[in-house]
Amino acid sequence: MSVLFNPFRLRDVTLRNRIGVSPMCTYSAVDGRPNDWHLVHYGARATGGAGIVIAEATAIEPAGRISPHDCGLWDDGQVDAWRPISRFLSEHGAVPAVQIAHGGRKAGTAAPWDGGKPLEDHEGGWEPVAPSPEPFRGHRTPRVLTESDLAVLRETWVSAAERARAAGFEVLEIHMAHGYLLHEFLSPLVNRREDDYGGDLENRMRFPLEVVAAVRSVWPEEFPLFVRISATDWTDDGWSVEDSVILARRLEGLGVDLVDCSSGGAVSCAPVPASPNYQVPFAARLRREAGIATAAVGLIREPAQAEAVVAEGSADLVLLGREFLREPHWPLHAAHELGADASWPRQYLRGAPIC
Repeated sequence: MSVLFNPFRLRDVTLRNRIGVSPMCTYSAVDGRPNDWHLVHYGARATGGAGIVIAEATAIEPAGRISPHDCGLWDDGQVDAWRPISRFLSEHGAVPAVQIAHGGRKAGTAAPWDGGKPLEDHEGGWEPVAPSPEPFRGHRTPRVLTESDLAVLRETWVSAAERARAAGFEVLEIHMAHGYLLHEFLSPLVNRREDDYGGDLENRMRFPLEVVAAVRSVWPEEFPLFVRISATDWTDDGWSVEDSVILARRLEGLGVDLVDCSSGGAVSCAPVPASPNYQVPFAARLRREAGIATAAVGLIREPAQAEAVVAEGSADLVLLGREFLREPHWPLHAAHELGADASWPRQYLRGAPIC
């Protein structure tokens, strides 16, 4: 029997299987509002059998967008735009989730198909912010956040979380990875502060943990909270897997239910040894040593490969990115290959495999 298709319960939320859509930016929103593109894009993955669909990095404020085309949750109009999407996901068996984020020193760039270059003010860009003044490669020099700025940002994260719930999401993920703002505080490669928010590990974790505590205080008790981290910076002097274990223990103590284990992104020069399952050991180690549920990501392509990740106890969930872009119905085909039951939409039953 396939364990990949076993239900998975966190708090009062049950996923129909252990397969999820990883949050992936599609750079298709207008003024932070999702639209028909997002309804069709995410809806197809729900009808395709995913257990959870995590909507893309959604900015907590306009200056937190990676690009002018990112989704947002900084005003109530965006809540109204998200509601039909979350409702459709629920109606078709997928748990609706959203990742809230701030781009930090990487914010304010063009969409990838427009070159992905940093935008100046006259091009529709804005001033990026960061814990320290060093820019990301080729980007604009960020403004250094003051302690007063951090207090405001904490409340901005809280407001975004409250809007996420009002929009109908049942799982919330905080983006603490890939060189964006919260990861910038964690990484010694980026955080050069000399106050209480920089220096040793405890100080570098301080602001991200304050954000998590504030968000958990308003996110409903019955709903899970995820955190995506970069488990390593892939450099000897950067954030390490050992640091991630310590962070995961602290997150678990604050009421985080699952750590989504990615890696890299703090600096552009780190050598990332990308290959199938290359990030799975991070999920396995945090699950084992921090006692918290984890999600594995990164070049997981084949059903048997995903099955083994869960069956061997390396992770509780497998989140797919590129595979879901190539095949929205990946779970349905995986179930057939693994001999598991999967619920095909009745509108598609004539195309279901014949056993």
